[in-house]
Amino acid sequence: MKTSERISAGGVAYKTIEDRTEIAIIRTSKEGRWQLPKGIIDPGETPEQAALREVREEAGIDCELLKKIHSFDYWYVDRWGQIPVRVHKYVHFFLMKFLHGDIADHDDEVDEVRWAEIDETLDLLAFRAEKQVLTKAKEMIS
Repeated sequence: MKTSERISAGGVAYKTIEDRTEIAIIRTSKEGRWQLPKGIIDPGETPEQAALREVREEAGIDCELLKKIHSFDYWYVDRWGQIPVRVHKYVHFFLMKFLHGDIADHDDEVDEVRWAEIDETLDLLAFRAEKQVLTKAKEMIS
């Protein structure tokens, strides 16, 4: 089986209203699961630039990048093409503070975007690694 490497970046975008911290999460069109906004780093982009771009595209919001949260890697088999490909994926996540924008202004890859209270977000996220990233982000925000 052919092997490929992919590098992505994304963000934990948050806003605080009074004592309530909310996180921007997306529900993807293809899989229908809740996750943090992230995507492939384009040629010439830094992980930080890609993370800000992906949050803007997928969640419809502009943010200030504050700090790197965590990076992780995993393997999976991509079956979307005619020939399955074994992929080694690296993902970099950054803590981001919401500046402005409207979550309704997301791209077509995303079915829905919502602001969810941080503990509710932990329950909604589909991926264990993203839950771990959010737990670290929660500590950083406090």
